[in-house]
Amino acid sequence: MKKLGFGLMRLPLLDASDVTAIDEAQLCRMVDAFLEQGFTYFDTAYPYHKQTSEGAIRKALVERHPRESYLLADKMPTFLVKGPEDYPKFFQEQLERCGVEYFDYYLLHTLGRDLYGKTKEYGGFDFVRKLKAEGKIRHMGFSFHDTAEVLDQILTEQPDMEFVQLQINYIDWDSERVQSGKCYEVARKHGKPIIVMEPIRGGALASLPGEAEALMKQCQPGLSVPSWAVRFAASLDGVMMVLSGMGSMEQLQDNTGYMKEFSPLSEEEKAVLEKVVEAIQNSVAIPCTSCRYCVDGCPENIPIPEYFSLYNRMEQTRDKGAEKEKYEEMVKDGKHGKASGCIGCRQCEEHCPQHIEVVQWIGKVAEVFA
Repeated sequence: MKKLGFGLMRLPLLDASDVTAIDEAQLCRMVDAFLEQGFTYFDTAYPYHKQTSEGAIRKALVERHPRESYLLADKMPTFLVKGPEDYPKFFQEQLERCGVEYFDYYLLHTLGRDLYGKTKEYGGFDFVRKLKAEGKIRHMGFSFHDTAEVLDQILTEQPDMEFVQLQINYIDWDSERVQSGKCYEVARKHGKPIIVMEPIRGGALASLPGEAEALMKQCQPGLSVPSWAVRFAASLDGVMMVLSGMGSMEQLQDNTGYMKEFSPLSEEEKAVLEKVVEAIQNSVAIPCTSCRYCVDGCPENIPIPEYFSLYNRMEQTRDKGAEKEKYEEMVKDGKHGKASGCIGCRQCEEHCPQHIEVVQWIGKVAEVFA
């Protein structure tokens, strides 16, 4: 099985402002091209494209190609489950949306500490075991967004889960927030095959600072910038599949071009990628070390290091949208003050070992993410 999977969460659109306006004609052409190149794995989920992705792949794939010619993965929306009775309801709806009698791979979606506890309580793991025993799914696993410690707990307590889907990319490999590398090591310790999501970090690693891109092009002039991210993930031992959300035929042709006859990163390329990561990290705008001395006593309860991290990552990857979304998620829970709430008391600056002009920078954060 070739290692590139078609992620169905960023499909081509007829109207860029409407994620439900999927360009079905173009998607059909892309699905055909993907299969013609020998790739077979398709990954969808209940909420993708505001709950229209499953229906779109039914029309583009299921209704147009033999069932044995492809592998289809779907996910139980654990975040919508309110009790045990919801599991069969959602699963039956997914079968009907996709137009299939079984899924090749089925995942408990986006588990973390909280959702894992709820899924255990409601019997989610026993439900997918029952589905497998009945032949309604062929393989059972889960996608994961949390710390390596939580992942270790889940795999220890649920040892029969057959695979795990992780967010892995080269810029987040050593990140304490994402913990790509640490989660990878946990999955390897438990002997679980890994499916990689977000190898290009939602498209952020498709466009890099000039110095970083130059390093890549000097080493491999014929390869695209995104190819380095996909090949990094695919080169890791134990990775069975790397998902890529493809919104155009051009992206699909690029991905299938270098993945059709996959070649792992060479030692030279690994060395170049280390320099690329260094170049990206050196583009950090705010030299915050996340010591958190500035946080204690902030009258507006502003999580300064977290907001600086989001700002830096935006500067590094040129991906304002992804970081703004994370900022909005932080402020909407009511536990964190907005960057715009800073009153300029400068107490934070008095405690900063790096002598950062915190008030000035938090103002820039407010301007960018407002």
